[in-house]
Amino acid sequence: MNFQHTEDRRMLADTLNRFVSEQYAFATRDRIASSAQGFSSDLWNRFAELGVIGALFDEADGGLGGGGFDIAVVFESLGRALVVEPFLDTLIVGRAIALSGNDAQKATLGALIDGSRIVALAHGEPDSHYELSRVTMRAQRSGDMWQLNGAKAVVQHGEHASHFLVSARTAGADDAQEGITLFLVPRDAKGVGVRGYRKIDGGRAAEVTFDNVTLGDDALLGAAGVGFATLEYAIGCGVLALCAEALGAMDVAKDHTLDYLRTRKQFGVPIGSFQALQHRMADLLLEIEQARSAVINAAAALGAERRVRERALSAAKYSIGRIGARVAEECIQLHGGIGMTWELPLAHYAKRLVMIDHQLGDEDHHLERFVALGAA
Repeated sequence: MNFQHTEDRRMLADTLNRFVSEQYAFATRDRIASSAQGFSSDLWNRFAELGVIGALFDEADGGLGGGGFDIAVVFESLGRALVVEPFLDTLIVGRAIALSGNDAQKATLGALIDGSRIVALAHGEPDSHYELSRVTMRAQRSGDMWQLNGAKAVVQHGEHASHFLVSARTAGADDAQEGITLFLVPRDAKGVGVRGYRKIDGGRAAEVTFDNVTLGDDALLGAAGVGFATLEYAIGCGVLALCAEALGAMDVAKDHTLDYLRTRKQFGVPIGSFQALQHRMADLLLEIEQARSAVINAAAALGAERRVRERALSAAKYSIGRIGARVAEECIQLHGGIGMTWELPLAHYAKRLVMIDHQLGDEDHHLERFVALGAA
């Protein structure tokens, strides 16, 4: 199998890496991440103009790529700058619409790709514990309408989304794959409540409540009761994206640490000349390359049949969670006390790596899932 990027992907990576290095310096990122909005509308539009959002979607849907390696290239570059704009949910919701949406819903993909519409995934619940099929929010038929009641947790950029992709149960037990229905819910629908807050690793999220929200059949994404497959695939795209983002962040943390070891002196010599530290750094470099291999494998498997795809994604997420935590810990320890200071970018990279482990399932969850998929 040829893992070399195409010329288009190399050009995309070069363009995006150059853009974030010039326009998304750490001071800029820190200001944006701590702002009241949690992201920059101006930069979001500029990303769209560069074709970065379009690279996440197939040409048939108005995009420029859409393959697993396209997603990996984009998010690895975003991870290098800790970009906080709403790429992840745009990818997840957009791919769900592309897979299962009707003609009218698919017509809205252009607004996602050009950056004029922001959407958010509202799936996780306070007690779901990463289990994709655990959905307790209810949607009940009332005449020719649907009524939604329940709450969703940690909805990324929920305050500024025009629509939510909401999972609700229309039949079955709380943890059954059957009976999950997907809805596209307008942010301004009567009964929708949003409470925003800052995230620990930058940007904003929200708790979203649904109190007798009434919707017609035109809000359904796909058929009623069979939304799990769409949800699993779309979130799988998000898992790949997070893994690639973590890889980009690891590379930067590694580079910062190598630079520190070469310049920080003790006893008149750079501390990087100490053999014990050289051994620790060499081990870390090997771990990062293992993470890179896991991301490549997941990107290659994104278009495969369900079991192969999901095993590769869970393997990558497990590897990224384990290795990301080690990279964060080792880089901070090799820096010493300065590694924990707020002013040093490394501390923010370490924090983001730890938080990525907890998005869309941590390493323990994905290890169990990998084993379960192998036994199926």
